[in-house]
Amino acid sequence: MNAYDEKLLLILNAGSSTLKFAVFSSTPVLTRTFTGAIDRIGSSNASFTLVKIGGHQTERAEISATDHIAGLEYLLERLSKTSAAAAFSAVGHRVVHGGPRHHKPERVDNAMLNDLRSISAFDPEHLPAEIALMESLAMKFPDAPQIACFDTAFHNGMPPVAKLLPIPRRYESKGVRRYGFHGLSYEYLVTQPRMHGRVILAHLGNGASLAAVRDAQPIDTSMAFTPAAGLPMSTRSGDLDPGLVGFLAQTESMTAEQFHSMVNCQSGLLGVSETSSDMRDLLAREANDQRAADAIALFCYQAKKWIGAFAAALGGLDTLVFTGGIGENAPVIRARVCEDLGFLGIELDQQQNANNAEAISAAASRVAVRVIRTDEELIIAKTVCRFLKGEVP
Repeated sequence: MNAYDEKLLLILNAGSSTLKFAVFSSTPVLTRTFTGAIDRIGSSNASFTLVKIGGHQTERAEISATDHIAGLEYLLERLSKTSAAAAFSAVGHRVVHGGPRHHKPERVDNAMLNDLRSISAFDPEHLPAEIALMESLAMKFPDAPQIACFDTAFHNGMPPVAKLLPIPRRYESKGVRRYGFHGLSYEYLVTQPRMHGRVILAHLGNGASLAAVRDAQPIDTSMAFTPAAGLPMSTRSGDLDPGLVGFLAQTESMTAEQFHSMVNCQSGLLGVSETSSDMRDLLAREANDQRAADAIALFCYQAKKWIGAFAAALGGLDTLVFTGGIGENAPVIRARVCEDLGFLGIELDQQQNANNAEAISAAASRVAVRVIRTDEELIIAKTVCRFLKGEVP
């Protein structure tokens, strides 16, 4: 057994108010040993979950995590008391936005951090916190390489027409284009068996997007310059009439910062229902709450529209995949999204769908409909391993 075989890897997946994490060992093969998350970062009652894989041990605690760094401090202290050693050999990060220059995984260094700082305005919801995490870990583990895996990288190979935004062309040189997100999730999905041909991937969770791929190559995606575009999400609006910016500025004196907050934090399922951003809550209330029912209907309707649009972009459809928290766990949402899509060849097996089976299409369906649990942390861990072995330049 060589030194590489004994390495422990810390994998971080930072959201705007969450920090998912996993610990992997490579002894003798890449194996997840711990996983968990910190939710509601920024509040005094953040929740910490730590799961030991194999031992079926789950720890839950309410903690104070005023920001991602406070959450990281708690995580590292807690992991130091487990079989996961306090000193990690390498750290892998999901970085949401790579901007125009970061199209593949990279080792974190000062030049990369400075470049990410220069594009923080591309994604102020995520990049500042991700940069802070990388800086903090560089001080804590100076000898451990950190590898950044960019959510935008998967979509970089889209056709030029899919990247182009219909605004004055001069902004293209400033990096303004369709980037797309959830790329690490999509990268995992296209490596699964039977993913050839024309495929639509529907990552439906707190953040939600769809991607069209042909033989594992990106064709189009619903998110655009930022993750706020596309279909409605938990608190993000999805696509809006840009005329709203001027209208709300004139009628409510709404500033750019207030508009940004509205479309990212107050819209989507939360904005329409006025009660919750959680699909589970809305499903429980829809029978007696019209606004909850409206939010669900809008979500399913928009997802259906995107499937139709991407089927057109692909020239047909062979496979539809559901993933993400909603896509993997909400049979009723999958059924409603697929309803009336028989003209595309989509027909569900209702029993298989209700059971959250992997294959949920009916025998007569011309399109294979599948439910696949995504694994962004595994994709990052595999990338880190390739870097450590010298397989990634």
